[in-house]
Amino acid sequence: MSKVSYYTAEGLKKLREELNQLKDVERPKASQAIAEARDKGDLSENAEYDAAKEAQGMLEMRISKMEETLANARVIDESQLDTSKVLALSIVKIKNQNNGMEMTYTLVAESEADLAAGKISVNSPIGKGLLGKSVGDTAEIQVPNGIMKFDILEISR
Repeated sequence: MSKVSYYTAEGLKKLREELNQLKDVERPKASQAIAEARDKGDLSENAEYDAAKEAQGMLEMRISKMEETLANARVIDESQLDTSKVLALSIVKIKNQNNGMEMTYTLVAESEADLAAGKISVNSPIGKGLLGKSVGDTAEIQVPNGIMKFDILEISR
């Protein structure tokens, strides 16, 4: 069963560019490596040929998975999203009840997550814990060292 993934227009564009790079650049390189290894003689004892074939198989698997992801990708229209609850693509300002620290995160698809840029996956423990919450709610999130409590201060797009 395939899983629908939600992306921003920018995230979907990056995914398509990466797939095109794999198909248009990496695939011909893999074929060339196999051809060069084949020209070196006996295939039964040719480690280069085996390595090139394995690399090609891995590349084809990656291309296949990426094509499946793209086939199940949906672009989220940010203008239609409700700002009363935390949803994918919400920008959420939260306050850690333990240390009083305030943080702002954007909830994005797993492939777009980048903690340094403040983008966390909706599938991460914090992302899952925040989904569906409203301003003023407290999110209790199970983490490896216990339960963290976050106050939802602000939700925007």
